[in-house]
Amino acid sequence: MKWDIRKVTDDNKKEILSLRVAEEQRHFIETTEECLSEAEQWEEFRPVGLYVDGALVGFAMYGHLGDGKGGGNLWIDRMLIDADFQGKGYGSYFMELLIQRVLDEYGEQPIYLSVYPENTAAIRMYEKLGFVFIGEYDSKGEQIMQKG
Repeated sequence: MKWDIRKVTDDNKKEILSLRVAEEQRHFIETTEECLSEAEQWEEFRPVGLYVDGALVGFAMYGHLGDGKGGGNLWIDRMLIDADFQGKGYGSYFMELLIQRVLDEYGEQPIYLSVYPENTAAIRMYEKLGFVFIGEYDSKGEQIMQKG
């Protein structure tokens, strides 16, 4: 299998916008439309498509978010696998690839993400990848996890 992380461009934006999570997951993550809108407002965000053998299977967004003065934190802010491709291990493998990508781009430092406590499947995956809860919450009430 060929795994690929590609920037969102005019060429793949329409396809990215067609991604959907399973019905029971919709309250855990914003739509890709909402994510791309945020990425237009915040240049720190890097939206990407997740591809397996040339087929789009998911979406992620990451970036170094901070105060603009050299401070801030490295975030994997969004990650979703389309409902048609869930249950195949793509989420775990792409999280590994995303972790490496953000460290390659921004240098070795802690990585943060946030998750709703009811999203137990995501929490298990993040914990297996070395993320731990740090006892803090983001502005939407999600619990923050850190790796490194």
